[in-house]
Amino acid sequence: MTKPYIPHEEATRESFRRDPEFAAEYLNAVLEDGAQEDLMLALRRVAEAFGMKDVADTARLNPKTLYRTLSPAGNPELRSFQAILGAMGMRLAVTPLARMQRRL
Repeated sequence: MTKPYIPHEEATRESFRRDPEFAAEYLNAVLEDGAQEDLMLALRRVAEAFGMKDVADTARLNPKTLYRTLSPAGNPELRSFQAILGAMGMRLAVTPLARMQRRL
């Protein structure tokens, strides 16, 4: 018998898998509003959606290292951070703040 529902986490991971743009928007929102621990957990959630082993392999990281890096206490080097994002088909970008644009 199939379940009449799917758990929220499972539905969220499926949404990230189906729509990488949605996953990127989620990460950007957490990056803008959250603390580092929040970002690490958000990255972990998205990496789980893309498959932790696949992300680790593509980023050339040991899966245990990836789990540790994406823990609330994780503090990845920029190189690792970029590799993890790249493995999920994303990249780090810098954009000007709207209020800074108005002053210029």
